[in-house]
Formats: sequence, structure tokens, C-alpha cells
Amino acid sequence: MIKEGSEPAGAPGRVRPRRLRATRAVRELAAEARLDRGRLIQPHFVLPRERGAEDVPSLPGVRRLGQSELLRRVEEDLEHGLASVLLFGLAPEGAKDAAGTHSAEQAAAVPAAVRALKRAFGEDLCVFTDVCLCAYTDHGHCGVLAEGGRVANDASLEPLARMALAHAEAGADFVAPSDMMDGRVGALRDALDGAGFEGTGILSYAVKYASAYYGPFRDAAGSAPGHGDRKSYQMDPRNAREAEREALLDEAEGADMLMVKPALAYLDVVARVRAVSRLPLAAYNVSGEYAQVKAAAERGWIDEAAVVRENLLSMARAGADLVITYHARDVALGGWL
Repeated sequence: MIKEGSEPAGAPGRVRPRRLRATRAVRELAAEARLDRGRLIQPHFVLPRERGAEDVPSLPGVRRLGQSELLRRVEEDLEHGLASVLLFGLAPEGAKDAAGTHSAEQAAAVPAAVRALKRAFGEDLCVFTDVCLCAYTDHGHCGVLAEGGRVANDASLEPLARMALAHAEAGADFVAPSDMMDGRVGALRDALDGAGFEGTGILSYAVKYASAYYGPFRDAAGSAPGHGDRKSYQMDPRNAREAEREALLDEAEGADMLMVKPALAYLDVVARVRAVSRLPLAAYNVSGEYAQVKAAAERGWIDEAAVVRENLLSMARAGADLVITYHARDVALGGWL
């Protein structure tokens, strides 16, 4: 019972949460979620040639880069503390086929870029490579097709493993399968280990939703499906418990890191995966999320740096250890964190 004249527990003057917000120094001490440039991964779209650069209209500030331009861009980013990249390759004109065979050639854009980056920067740069057939198939799906146009799960594992091996042979630190075929992490792990690449890690797109936020990416990579959609293999946005299952399956198959994609509309899923796995967890701040911020900033409707900072911190707060984001370069060069 509260005595007359005494303050109830929690009343102003006794418990004041604002004490931990009083100054910038205090706020830094009390901050729960933290994110720095060393935990950001910058995606790059790699052209299948030595030189050249092409703007991506739906992704302001993002360019498809030839090897020489990529090297210059990464060197500048390294100077500003951005030390991780995720590479997506484009196929040369006429190189796409039903099985995506060009994806496994050492002359393909990604293996060539990996070799060049590793020669230039060695262990100072962590190189992740996307493993998926969609940019190399003439039908635009992430695996090979069975009769009737259905994506064949098991038949897709071998070409995906060949692609991962090509990246490992070139020197990739981590291969990142994004195809969402069942069993592909185990297939890649077996193939890598069998070829002597036990040290090559796997960052699995463990939880990848069939999302409307991928449009600008498909524009940049030339990877839109030629027919149908990807709802039979990418996850249903209505499901969250399934995300836990997918993450734990990939962990059991040998994944070294896990990913949730997209990020902003799936922060609850990031938190759920964080709760069930001890592996490093990445959130992919995808192309549509990036493009919306850029479009609003170009119109003067938002403070771009402040919004980007808030978005990225929301991912860290939800439990992400790493963030893959097209904003990474602006964040690093502009000191937005």
C-alpha cells in the first residue's frame, strides 16, 4: 500500500528513462543496437568484360561494372572501411541456355572478377558470390526446367554445385546460394569439400520470400523469369514459422551463415531466425527497398541519410549481424553511421 504523500514506483523523479537519453555521449553508452561499416556488404553487378559501366535506371547510384571499374570502386570503398562485396554476374550476349551452363565457366563474369579482386586485395577483402542460375538461363528461372515448365529441384543441384565450384576455384571466400532449391546447401557443401575447398564458406539465402521488392534487381541483372513466377520455390510472404524450418535445415546441411531476404517487411522473421540459430545472420536490404528511399530522397521528401540509418539499425535491432545493402557505399563514404 502506498503511503500518503509518497511517490508510486515509476513516477517522475524516481524512475526516469530519459536519463539515458540526456546527451549524445550517454546515448552512445546506452545504445542497444549497433552497426558499423565492417558489417555492411556492398552488392555489385559485374559485366562480362574487362571495361565498361552501365547505369541502372531503377537503382539510382548503382552501376553494372566491368572488371577495371569494379577494381577502382572496391579500392575506394576499402579506403572507407567497406571490406565486403557480394557479386552478381551478367551473361554475355547469346550465352544463356536452358541449363545456365555459362554460370560454371571460369571465363564467366563472376569468376573473372573474383580472381581480379583477390589478386588486388587478398585477405583485406571478403568476397561473397551469388549462386543462382536465373541470370544465365534463357527462361530466367533459378533452376533447370522439367517437362511442363516446372522448375526441377533435384536436377538443379548439380549445375548449382558446378557454379559454386567455379567461384571457389577463383578464390571466393563465401558462395551464397539464392535459388531456394531444397537440399542445395548440402549439395554445395559436398561438392566443395570433395574438390578440396573445405575452407570456402556458405552464406545461405535460407529465408528468401517470393517478394514484389525484387523488381529493380531483376532489371539490373537481366534475371526476370520469362514465364510464370517463383512462388513454387521462394517462400510465401504469409509464412513465418516456415522460416525457422528453412533456416534450421540449412544450418544442418552445413551453412556457415544464414540470410533473410527481404529485410524491412520481414523484420519479425529476422528476429525469429535469430532466436533459433547461433550462426551469423544477414539481412538483405533489397533493391526495391533501396529504390523507394532513393526516389523519396530525390524529391526532397525525406532526409536520406537519417532514413537509411534508421532502416539499417532496425535490421540490427531485429537481430541481424550483417546487412547486405546498396546503400553501403553512401553510408561508408558519407559517414552516415
